[in-house]
Amino acid sequence: MNSLPYKYIAVEGPIGVGKTHLVKRLADSFSATTVFEQPEDNPFLEKFYLHPKQSALPTQLSFLMQRVKLGKELQQDDLFNDLKIADFMVEKDRIFAQITLDDDELALYNMVYDNLTMQQRKPDLVIYLQAPLSVLKTRVTQRAIGYEQRIESAYLQRLSDSYADF
Repeated sequence: MNSLPYKYIAVEGPIGVGKTHLVKRLADSFSATTVFEQPEDNPFLEKFYLHPKQSALPTQLSFLMQRVKLGKELQQDDLFNDLKIADFMVEKDRIFAQITLDDDELALYNMVYDNLTMQQRKPDLVIYLQAPLSVLKTRVTQRAIGYEQRIESAYLQRLSDSYADF
């Protein structure tokens, strides 16, 4: 039984900050159900790191669709476990979109986002993680996910700054 006053907790922060690791530890501590992003399921992500300008919009739309679908899982009540912890929140999608899309793409993206996220459940608690750029780069390198090795420091810094502004 959930001893916390929350039913849905989201852990957020930039790439490599430790969201998934913390979600797993919290879920173990509180016997919670986990909901994880699946970046490996985005067929455009590797192309994005190779050619960001050409692949930004399909990459963002693919992530948006995935997060909306996972958001529906968060809305389902679980008879056996009433606490769900996710390593994302749908709102994060706009953070990435704002730093990767040009103005016309962002306008289109925002129309799609607004229509798809109207009924999305909001977290009861958001845990925001931060780390220095050097730590993020080290963790991304240690994860050894091929396409992530192409992430530029400037992109990670813009992402961290955008999260801080959010």
